Amino acid sequence: MRILFLSDIVDPGVGSSVRQTFQLARELRKRGHDTAVVGTVRDAADATPTEVDDCQVYRLHSEYPRRFRAWTSMHNKQIDAPFEQVLQEWRPDVVHGQLVHEHLGYHTLTQSKRAGARVLLTAHDVMTFCYQKLTCFHGGEESGGTDFDVVARASKCIPCQRFRFRPGRNAHIRKVLGRDVDRFHAVSDALADILRANDLTVHRTVHNALDWADTLPSDADVASFRRRFGLEGKQVLAIGGRLHSQKGVGKLLEMLRLLRPQFPDVRLIVMGRREIYDSEFAPQAKDLGVADLVVPTDWLNGDELAQAYAAADVFVTPSLCFDTFGLVNLEAMEHAKPVVATSFGGSCEVVEHGVTGFIANPFDLETFAGAIAKLLGDEACRLEMGRQGRLRLESRFGIARLADECLDEYGSPALA
Repeated sequence: MRILFLSDIVDPGVGSSVRQTFQLARELRKRGHDTAVVGTVRDAADATPTEVDDCQVYRLHSEYPRRFRAWTSMHNKQIDAPFEQVLQEWRPDVVHGQLVHEHLGYHTLTQSKRAGARVLLTAHDVMTFCYQKLTCFHGGEESGGTDFDVVARASKCIPCQRFRFRPGRNAHIRKVLGRDVDRFHAVSDALADILRANDLTVHRTVHNALDWADTLPSDADVASFRRRFGLEGKQVLAIGGRLHSQKGVGKLLEMLRLLRPQFPDVRLIVMGRREIYDSEFAPQAKDLGVADLVVPTDWLNGDELAQAYAAADVFVTPSLCFDTFGLVNLEAMEHAKPVVATSFGGSCEVVEHGVTGFIANPFDLETFAGAIAKLLGDEACRLEMGRQGRLRLESRFGIARLADECLDEYGSPALA
């Protein structure tokens, strides 16, 4: 079978969902299938075929002001001809869309269907109906994150999205999905429920997965990482991924202030772009009096990223937005680390509360910080939850399981 993946981003170092796409492609190649990935680049000079992780990658040039995304993502005419050429050259049996809501656009699904391919789309987020990561669904600070309203409508979306709000956008996406997509997946049951509440037909939940490493960083490598960042003898919390207020970074800084009296040696490593931390969160850390407890590592990849996870005692995902799955949770579990995760979204399907970590509302600072304190103050509990997390990863979230479910979907009949 020839399987073509669509992903706006083609650098596995940029995000967990991109890494998973390449891990899935690799697993399918092991099983005798041909795989390739189509993505986009901003520099026309980079718009050449290449290989990433032994996978053929087609890079198509696309550049436009991001504020026009709600319009251009419907049909980006810049890539019509080059994508058509890829379809003619590669002749896929299956086209599996992963990330298409920015530069590739939904019209690539239509082109794929017209080319005779079986078309699937995996929703990794809420972008099929909301460009604001559904930050307004819980009522925010005023309600303490308890006033749930997940349905997109003009009266709510125009004040939130303003210029980015496009009348008819969601109806157009529903039309494309209904006409040109054979199977539409969500990465969690929580996401599937919200998509259905917004009149999108989800055929199946296919949970994310991780191609875990059998060999983890050595004690010497972890000790070296701790020395490098001044973490020797410290209790280490970690947060990673996209640094944004939506991800609860600011809330975690507030929790750090609550934790400091009981755990004066606590440190928070922030695994994300240093310039974003410095401009958006360092001033808040200073105002809260916790700047000396924060260790921004900048963006990490490969061995360094693995060492950072291994050096942590507790991993934290305090997202304020609807966090659809949280692949970083799996990456922490790979290293046998307990996770304290947001109650908003799919983390509840990954982290088993009281077994592999804790689930808490990040607006409730005392409860969330209390869960972190429980793990920092009880080494036996911390180690056992980390061990259970690794077992849960291996039993439920392996890349082989994802490949099995995708192959089942690639061969199953289209639904009306």
